Amino acid sequence: MTQTAVPSSTTTPSTTLSGLRSLHLIRVAFSLVWVALVATTSASLVSTDKPTVTAAVLLAIYPLWDVVATLLERRMTTGSTDRVGTLNMALGLAATAGMIIAVFSTIGTTLLVFGLWALLSGAIQLTVAIRRRRTVGAQWPMIISGGLSVLAGANFAAMSASKTSSLSSIAGYSAFGAFWFLVSAITLSIRSRRDER
Repeated sequence: MTQTAVPSSTTTPSTTLSGLRSLHLIRVAFSLVWVALVATTSASLVSTDKPTVTAAVLLAIYPLWDVVATLLERRMTTGSTDRVGTLNMALGLAATAGMIIAVFSTIGTTLLVFGLWALLSGAIQLTVAIRRRRTVGAQWPMIISGGLSVLAGANFAAMSASKTSSLSSIAGYSAFGAFWFLVSAITLSIRSRRDER
């Protein structure tokens, strides 16, 4: 649920706004499809179960998608290559590798890995949104989303030891992420129209 590239001083606000709005809509579409797949294939799996092959693939794809989205964001915001974006991509790749290992264990282990990734990527998103507020504006949805991701990640990690925790909580996390990216896309559209006047 992370956004990372901070626009450089040479980036025009209109390019940044348009690129971010497009990427956020892509993220919404991806998250909704991912949630639907998780809900229909894995919702009944609880912490002590082993993930199914479908669940394992979906869980490994999610942090990997965040890496791809960060690369897309850099292109859509005129190729910003900041350290935070690099850190986020490294975190996403590490989380993907961790998920691939965790899915051979239990849903509880998988929730722990996912929770740690959500917490750290949420902290990065929060940092970027606060920094971007000065150059782009309209970042309050991403500030809220980043903060909620930190809280959700901590919650996943805490509940990973519970025998009743399930993958449905991760689907809820992604659904809320889609909601905040949609709100952000709308907010950026409003900001863009206001700047054009």
